[in-house]
Amino acid sequence: MKLIVKVFPEITIKSRPVRMRFIRQLAKNIRAVLRDLDPAVVVNGVWDNLELETRVSEPKLLKEMTERLSCMPGIAHFLQVDEYPLGDFDDILAKCMLHYGDALAGKIFSVRCKRAGKHPFSSMDVEKYVGSQLRRQCGAAGISLKDPQIEVRIEIRDQRLFVIHSQHDSIGGYPLGSLEQTLVLMSGGFDSTVAAYQIMRRGLMSHFCFFNLGGRAHELGVMEVAHFIWKKYGSSQRVLFVSVPFEEVLGEILGKVDNSHMGVILKRMMLRAATSIADRLHIDALVTGEAISQVSSQTLPNLSVIDCVTEKLVLRPLIASHKQDIIDTANEIGTADFARHMPEYCGVISVNPKTAAKRGRVEHEEKEFDMAVLERAIENARLVPIDRVIDELGQDIQIEEVGEALAGQIIIDIRHPDDAEDDPLSVAGVEVQTMPFYAVNARFKELDPTRQYLLYCDKGVMSRLHAHHLLSEGHANVRVYRPS
Repeated sequence: MKLIVKVFPEITIKSRPVRMRFIRQLAKNIRAVLRDLDPAVVVNGVWDNLELETRVSEPKLLKEMTERLSCMPGIAHFLQVDEYPLGDFDDILAKCMLHYGDALAGKIFSVRCKRAGKHPFSSMDVEKYVGSQLRRQCGAAGISLKDPQIEVRIEIRDQRLFVIHSQHDSIGGYPLGSLEQTLVLMSGGFDSTVAAYQIMRRGLMSHFCFFNLGGRAHELGVMEVAHFIWKKYGSSQRVLFVSVPFEEVLGEILGKVDNSHMGVILKRMMLRAATSIADRLHIDALVTGEAISQVSSQTLPNLSVIDCVTEKLVLRPLIASHKQDIIDTANEIGTADFARHMPEYCGVISVNPKTAAKRGRVEHEEKEFDMAVLERAIENARLVPIDRVIDELGQDIQIEEVGEALAGQIIIDIRHPDDAEDDPLSVAGVEVQTMPFYAVNARFKELDPTRQYLLYCDKGVMSRLHAHHLLSEGHANVRVYRPS
């Protein structure tokens, strides 16, 4: 299979050195993302696009390649093509008839030709000749440039002819790794996940930083959604997941800070911690999912007071976004279900939160705060490569596993809905239910407590993690299903 990858249009208006750097980075990213599917994949760069060749022919692998490229920053769209040496107009016609001839009978069509290089003819010359001959020889109903039922698309590049079969859109933006690094503050909800996506789509390599305010389930949920975003949109780069234990910090705030200033001061402590971690990683910018006045701590005066504690650039890609627009984007990128089922955590709830906090008053409130507590939290932060975060969580967790399901037990397939749909689990004589891993913690309590449930996933890691959490929550009727 051959693909022509069209780069994001903004890349084409860059200076020559910048443009070539972006193109090289995109080619490197494509090789990295597709290497496990085809170790011999070939990606060659030219001035305004990339050409990709693979010998993989299995439909399932080709579908996976297409899905990965459709989620890669830097790609506007890509074309599946067949390549031929450029011949005369009759030869071009023959190649078009080979691919489109049977589909044109009784249909209204158009011919679209793009051309690069020096030729004794124009793109319009090709379109006129090929279009008139296809109409005559294939029994087409007519030609319409405005509203065709079928588009016959070809590209001519120097002495090569490409007949285009299909076009797949991607997400645009700049290639990951072509710009600087950032540290994204992640809560796992709608806002922070969409902010992370927006930053990654702009080509900024994004590490994830989570502040744990007192919940193993919340930490697990954020790890899962961070891993999902990275795997889908950013797996060409290796980044870190940072988990900072903030329970003691929260306790210090609750005990020593005036109620109305708790929210602002908590955010200031998070920025201080994130700044320290970013310094360690040589990162110059922080990213948050805040939007103007969405909650009390996000008014302009409060954001200004919060930002005073860091010299880092704080990026807020959602700053002027409406909540429904953020939710719509989360649905599009696949993080909405994670956000909806994200476990609740014990946050700071002010009865009458300040919407216009004064810097002097906030600093006065912080004088009672023991900064050694914050330093301990930073020292105890865990930094884990994102590609290992799920596997590491599963280590040293001893959960009963069974290799065979018995009648009366229920298997719960906790894989991602796409995986469960593509490769459904079927076990003779045993009921199988699907419940995505991001919904297990919230929905398990709705199940019949008198039944025995076996959690299933491909590698057994996610199922062990969730079984461990459910057991710790008092659900004794859960095991892990690992068929032999």
